[in-house]
Amino acid sequence: MKLISWNVNGLRAVCGKGFADIFVELDADFFCLQETKLQAGQIDLEFPGYTSYWNYADKKGYSGTAIYTKHQPIAVSYGIGVDEFDHEGRVVCLEMEDFFLVCVYTPNSQDGLKRLDWRMAWEDAFRSYLCKLAEKKGVIVCGDMNVAHNEIDLKNPATNHFNAGFSDEERGKFGQLLEAGFKDSFRMLHPDEVKYSWWSYRMAARERNVGWRIDYFLVSDSIAGRVTGAEIHNEIFGSDHCPVELTIN
Repeated sequence: MKLISWNVNGLRAVCGKGFADIFVELDADFFCLQETKLQAGQIDLEFPGYTSYWNYADKKGYSGTAIYTKHQPIAVSYGIGVDEFDHEGRVVCLEMEDFFLVCVYTPNSQDGLKRLDWRMAWEDAFRSYLCKLAEKKGVIVCGDMNVAHNEIDLKNPATNHFNAGFSDEERGKFGQLLEAGFKDSFRMLHPDEVKYSWWSYRMAARERNVGWRIDYFLVSDSIAGRVTGAEIHNEIFGSDHCPVELTIN
């Protein structure tokens, strides 16, 4: 089974950059999107054989997540059940027969870490949400998690320790999530590989490969042994992020 996750940074924009062709070529069982920046009815984008589920932010042109699936879910839910965090369209969850698939767009702590406190509260609530799911069956979590966990996961760690996405606080919360019973699939299979999934639009960062790995597939410990592949498709353009992939039995 193949899963793709991609922060498209505006789905309507990336549709003008070959998204439909990329979607068909990748041919995933599940295709998860973050930062769709849509409201209901603003796009008509369906693919034969797929059903799609969308979570929209209250604020127009902001955030948003979606999942396209070839497989019929048992149930679909939106958000994490905490009102403070459920107005920005950040989570879609499909319950399948033997696992939950959670697509997430984690809040950015913003310049100067001005949203860090809110982010820290989100992290605790999201971890609790995932752990409750994992008590029932296996969990696959994917999306833009807005943190580079270790120094290997970004080009310039020394100059970013106090910046959003690489603060000690954010990295610590990501570590707590892993300790709570989850594996980073890419690092599990590629412990020493340097590869990035996001590049700033500034300073020709992508051309120089000055990037960060902030897009993940995490799997709960109970199903980690079923993972057969984890890839980062840095050859695919269209967004400031590239798609990431998981294959699992």
